[in-house]
Amino acid sequence: MREEIKESVLTIEQQRKITMSGVTSVDAFSETSILLTVNGKRVKIEGSKLKVLTFSEGSGNFAASGEVTLVKFGQQGKFLSRLLK
Repeated sequence: MREEIKESVLTIEQQRKITMSGVTSVDAFSETSILLTVNGKRVKIEGSKLKVLTFSEGSGNFAASGEVTLVKFGQQGKFLSRLLK
C-alpha cells in the first residue's frame, strides 16, 4: 500500500516559535531537541528551552516554542543511525 504524502509547511518566527503542518508523529522531545516524523521522514529541531505547545495527530499541526538553532531533515534509517552512534 502506498503512503499518502501530505503537504508540509514549516514556519519559524524570530527563532522563538516553530510551527509545522503535515506532522505524522512527535517521536521524542526534550529542552534541547524535538524529533518529528513528517511524510515518513525524520525532522530534528535543536535549540534551548524547547517546549511542545500543540500537536494534533488528526490534522498534523505542530507548534513549539524556545530558541530554535537548527532544523534538520533526513531519511528515517540514516537519521536514526547517526543519533544512536
